[in-house]
Amino acid sequence: MTGLIAALTLQGGWNASLVAVGAGMLGLAAGGAGAFLFLRKRALVSDAASHATLPGVAAAFLVMVAFGGDGRFLPGLMLGSAISAGLGLALVTWITRATRLAEDAAIGAVLSVSFGLGIVLLTVIQTVPAGKAAGLEGFLLGSTAGMLQSEAVTIALAGAVAAGLVFLLRRPMTLVAFDPEHAEATGVGVWRTDMAMMGVALLVTVVGLKIVGLVLIVALLIIPPVAARFWTDRVSTLALLATAIGGVSGFVGAAISSIEGRLPTGPIIVLVAFAIFVVSFLASPRRGVLAEVLRRRRLEARVHLRQGLLALARGEAVYDRLTLRLLFSRGWIRADGAMTDAGRAAAAAAARDEARWSLARRLLPEAGVAERYDGLSPIGDSLTPDQVAEIDRHLDLRRAPA
Repeated sequence: MTGLIAALTLQGGWNASLVAVGAGMLGLAAGGAGAFLFLRKRALVSDAASHATLPGVAAAFLVMVAFGGDGRFLPGLMLGSAISAGLGLALVTWITRATRLAEDAAIGAVLSVSFGLGIVLLTVIQTVPAGKAAGLEGFLLGSTAGMLQSEAVTIALAGAVAAGLVFLLRRPMTLVAFDPEHAEATGVGVWRTDMAMMGVALLVTVVGLKIVGLVLIVALLIIPPVAARFWTDRVSTLALLATAIGGVSGFVGAAISSIEGRLPTGPIIVLVAFAIFVVSFLASPRRGVLAEVLRRRRLEARVHLRQGLLALARGEAVYDRLTLRLLFSRGWIRADGAMTDAGRAAAAAAARDEARWSLARRLLPEAGVAERYDGLSPIGDSLTPDQVAEIDRHLDLRRAPA
């Protein structure tokens, strides 16, 4: 616990702190970019891009070694991965436009072929004299163990650039995500904005290879906006929440991984993001499972109370245990089932309200009373006081003795 606190407060060493900050910046960019990919329904395109980076990483290593350089030079590996990922995205776009294949089929084809080619090149690298020490397998699941300070600085700066691009492009990306026709009519190029969106996702993917890994970087693009969606309906709030969730996931995951070097960084970051998703899934007051359970229980209680009061008003016996328990808890019946004074008043009010609704449906058909009636809400919640007074006047006249 002490080590975790030290890592989270940036007291675990300069390099570990730099890696945590870099992972946090990457998470910020991934959450923000992923929010707009999620809204545009293009999230899985980033999966094809991430898997297409592997052959680029391997090819860049082979090229740098062939020219006598260090095959593990991170900027060179990132450049190679960016080129191959860009080619993968272009191939997905071309297949979708030039053939009758749907986008998901094009993504599956490019993803599988790219990953297979990358694995073949990694196998070839093992036969190269300088290849056995490559350690390129760390790009699959992410690894910060032994990361150089220059590499951490490169990742942090690139993550900051990606986060800045998301901020600058937030308005056109929002417009294109929701109404591409209107965006085109107002001069916002849909194709250009889509390409910019995918370019930011590509940058996040390339930057995240060393920390999260190509297999799991797509999770950092998808999980934060999905978790944020449980809390809000506003695009701006969703983007901010997704950015925050991504940043927290990257920072906390990298900090946990730095405590125990044998833990892979990418999976830890994704697990932290998933933990936030689970909390959102369960505890969100708008769409969470617990909130939905509470809403259903409150609705069930309202139905049982209403039907129980109407039965008491008609002099009928109540046998349902839940209804009896609810009526007793409100003090409307005694333990033997007999009505209390408060129960008689509540039953009379419920019967009068039901009679009001029945009369209103005939007197005010133009007000849409039938559509508003749900059998639970008081009539005063749907009609004006003047309308209710008019209904009461007709009701009292009907009940007056001749």
